[in-house]
Amino acid sequence: MVIFEGGLPIASGRVFGPVFSRRLGKSLGVDLVPFKTCTYDCIYCQLGRTTHKTLERQAFFPAAAVLREVEVKLAAGPQPDYITLSGSGEPTLYSEIEAVIAGLKKLTPIPVAVLTNGSLLYQAEVRRALLRADVVLPSLDASDADLFNYVNQPHPALSFHQVVEGLIRFREEYRGALWLEVFLLGGVTAIESEIRKLAGWIEMIKPDKIQANTATRPPAEEFAFAVPESELRRLAAGLGKNAAVIAPHRKAAVSEKAWLQEHELLNVLARRPVTLEEIAAGLGIHPTEAAKRVQELLATGKIRSQKQAGITYYLLAYQSH
Repeated sequence: MVIFEGGLPIASGRVFGPVFSRRLGKSLGVDLVPFKTCTYDCIYCQLGRTTHKTLERQAFFPAAAVLREVEVKLAAGPQPDYITLSGSGEPTLYSEIEAVIAGLKKLTPIPVAVLTNGSLLYQAEVRRALLRADVVLPSLDASDADLFNYVNQPHPALSFHQVVEGLIRFREEYRGALWLEVFLLGGVTAIESEIRKLAGWIEMIKPDKIQANTATRPPAEEFAFAVPESELRRLAAGLGKNAAVIAPHRKAAVSEKAWLQEHELLNVLARRPVTLEEIAAGLGIHPTEAAKRVQELLATGKIRSQKQAGITYYLLAYQSH
């Protein structure tokens, strides 16, 4: 969606949805950074490898343009349960995130959520920027520096203890809801010894909720193995008394729009293998929504994924690459 005011474009597809979120219900997404601009390069990321790994916070575009696009989207309906600052990278890298949150609070009573990896919360200005959000959902995927470097592949200037201490400090200062996601991977972090160590850090962070998750969509690396749901539930119980497994996607009725996107996607794949970013661009949808559509087609066996030179391509199930 491109919005024009006075003959000039003021926004370009930063707002997407509402889409169904397993944690937030109907979520109107607000993407605050360019595609795959992040502090991490997680092996399980559904959007593929990070192309711009950085700690430098920038005003990638005007906050007023973002707020105007949200206003137009809300006026068009339907109304979401949450407005979620997230998208295709780390949203706290957007230096105007505090202004966006403040503007949203003036614009609408709909609660504001921030979906973040929590890596920059060691910075006082980042913690301050998120204080007015209704819900902050950071992550903690490892219990020590070695696993942190393996799973999250952070910017070299980031340390595990910086990240953990940032989470602890933020909990001390923040009065909203803090929901900590713990992403477990088979044979890596989904083992008893790691669960015990993670539980120790979680006790210090004191989140309101602990949400155990695992890979449900094609990850950046094929060795990022999902944990079976029964095992995930057993391990989640060891993370703390307020821990729960993020519920799997509910099967919803397929809308005409969703069917058309499936039909169009299969037509594209019939011609050549494509990446997730190419699917999103080709269908005019957000990469997060494209990832959900791809997962549905993978689950039904209509398409498959294939890696080449470290890049994941999607193609028809019977097609060769």
